[in-house]
Amino acid sequence: MQWGCCVWQSRGISLSLSDPEDVDCNPPLHHTESEESEEKDPEVTLSTDDGSCSRENTIDSSEYPREPAEQPEAISFLGALRIPGVVEFSLCLLFAKLVSYTFLYWLPLYIVNVAHFGAKEAGDLSTLFDVGGILGGILAGLISDYTGGRATTCCVMLILAAPMLFLYNHVGQNGITSSVAMLIICGALVNGPYALITTAVSADLGTHECLQGNAKALSTVTAIIDGTGSIGAALGPLLAGLISPTGWNNVFYMLITADILACLFLSRVVYKEIKGWCGCYTRKRGSSVALTHAVVLDEK
Repeated sequence: MQWGCCVWQSRGISLSLSDPEDVDCNPPLHHTESEESEEKDPEVTLSTDDGSCSRENTIDSSEYPREPAEQPEAISFLGALRIPGVVEFSLCLLFAKLVSYTFLYWLPLYIVNVAHFGAKEAGDLSTLFDVGGILGGILAGLISDYTGGRATTCCVMLILAAPMLFLYNHVGQNGITSSVAMLIICGALVNGPYALITTAVSADLGTHECLQGNAKALSTVTAIIDGTGSIGAALGPLLAGLISPTGWNNVFYMLITADILACLFLSRVVYKEIKGWCGCYTRKRGSSVALTHAVVLDEK
């Protein structure tokens, strides 16, 4: 914007003014192309160190890759063994799997020799042990989720399995009906803890609170528990083959002993779970008593 000449005549004096400052006027603001581009730029901010306003072009941080967060290291083998409950459940699974795989390999031969069924009938009956295992796994999962006691659920089922194995050896072969019923019950009580330990228990221990959110221990813990159980799966049929010539009663005594040992290895974890339940019940009872006392005082 240009200003023309302003002629001011006063007292016969003619002045030609070319600048607004000559008459105490502020000059007009001229918008340059750079300022217009700054106004249109959404990334322009007004900030200075001393609090005054100035124009500074900010840099979009999304244009630069962010540094990846530091990932936790995978847990070591010894570190996984130090997680509370890993050793106990591993040894428990060893003996539980010993019983389960002994039935898997030697049950048809036992039915043929003791119950005197044919090979086909013995094969069909032996599948009922696995059917009971399906039911036992579902039942163990439901009970442990409802009570929150994984070890207690496994221990109770193993304790009940010991007398059921004894009964099956003595009265389970008296007829087809008793054989079917005892096989399903024994399969549920033996395979229920086995299924629970290899699934829910392994997941719980692999994400234990002592790991502080490190999820890289799950595979190691699962491998330790299942691998230890596989030792029992190999020992069970081997021991049954060595003991069976002395009599099938001795084979069942070996299986009952394995069940009892599995329970003993879980005793410390079961004690902690029961102690936690008692403490929770005591806290709830104390809070209810305090609430009742407060209500009585308010009424007075």
